Amino acid sequence: MTQTPAPLDFALSLAWDDLPSDCQARARLCLLDLVGIAIGGAQTRLSTIIRDHAHAEFGGNFPMLLDTRSSSASGVALAAGMTIDALDGHDGYNPAKGHIGSPTFAGLWPLAHRHEADGRAFLTALAVGYEFGARVAEAQHATAPDYHTSGSWGAVAVAASGARLAGLSPDQTRHALGIAEYHGPRSQMMRCIDHPTMLKDGSGWGAMCGVSAIDLAARGFTGAPAITVENAPTYWADLGSRWAIMEQYFKPYPVCRWAQPPVEALLTLRRQHGLTSDQVARIEVESFHESTRLATRRPASTEEAQYSTSFPCAVAMVRGGITPADISDDALTDPEILRLSDSMIMREAEVANAAFPNRRLARTTLVLTDGSELQSEWHEPRWDATSPPTDTELRAKFHSIADPAVGTARAAAIENAINALDTTPLSELSRLLSQPINAETTSGSSA
Repeated sequence: MTQTPAPLDFALSLAWDDLPSDCQARARLCLLDLVGIAIGGAQTRLSTIIRDHAHAEFGGNFPMLLDTRSSSASGVALAAGMTIDALDGHDGYNPAKGHIGSPTFAGLWPLAHRHEADGRAFLTALAVGYEFGARVAEAQHATAPDYHTSGSWGAVAVAASGARLAGLSPDQTRHALGIAEYHGPRSQMMRCIDHPTMLKDGSGWGAMCGVSAIDLAARGFTGAPAITVENAPTYWADLGSRWAIMEQYFKPYPVCRWAQPPVEALLTLRRQHGLTSDQVARIEVESFHESTRLATRRPASTEEAQYSTSFPCAVAMVRGGITPADISDDALTDPEILRLSDSMIMREAEVANAAFPNRRLARTTLVLTDGSELQSEWHEPRWDATSPPTDTELRAKFHSIADPAVGTARAAAIENAINALDTTPLSELSRLLSQPINAETTSGSSA
């Protein structure tokens, strides 16, 4: 083999103490946010189906996330990634047009158990995954003609970050990355946007592929090189000096990020003018092309509600915000929400198209029942990397989802275990997450 490529050396040798303190703190918060979304996602029918499938078809004795049953390492990764994807509220990276954390965490979870990693090793691997995932995604988007789901490049992030937990050599790691890149799910994201179903963002399949790539490489299976790693030096030049984990956005609402700029614009007008939904005859939105493609006005499922622009805007106008309960069950048939969703007009705006994907812009106009109009300024989503949430806001988001599902005591214990993870074994967090959500508090919920 030729000299170990620098990205592989970074993936295998980075130590927890090499990370700046703000990156260490961010790794814990990213993990907390992912776990909170997983708890919300575990309440969906999607998650139930995929966990049943993973347990029945994959076998194995590794603990499944938020379930008492076990599966193989690849089966656990599949179920965990799909469970997080089931509720579209996890962190993301604008240049990637997708999510690094969901496939990376999902793949590392079973690998950490297989190789008996401690909390610090797990957190360090997670941080590596964010750095690798950001750069692989950018390289892939620059070289592939179609826009693929997060699982496609997430598989490579899992292979890179998981190789260190598995103790792979540099040569084995190089092959694992190549296997993951070659077999990663090159699923078309806009297909799922146009036809929202349980397919979602490919995170589970990417995580499963990354875990499988590590196992195959350890057995001697070959697959090098990974083109996005070895043939795209422009994207790797700042590795170790620019920390992509600090450039992630977070979601205040559990719907597609592309729908959130018009929601913010609408809520600003709602607050400024003290409006209620009955005063609004119609909502008009100007945004980028991808946002206007989220065109489901009358969702029949939580998946369709999450991949819509008109429905979340209508929810926000009627209810003053968007919670998981607002995109499921009775909310899907609320006549006032449907009235506003049906009447919404969406237009592409060149200024928004030009700014995408690094910025997501939207402007909202409310046409009132008295014939007057109120127009917002151009808005971006809340909690972007340039204006991130405070620690308190992210922790409050976690508890707003976790407390009703698992109880305040268990939610607090999960938070405490994550806070101390760099100095403790992984076993306490594993114990807390290898249990189902409290069925009594989630009966009948689909999101």
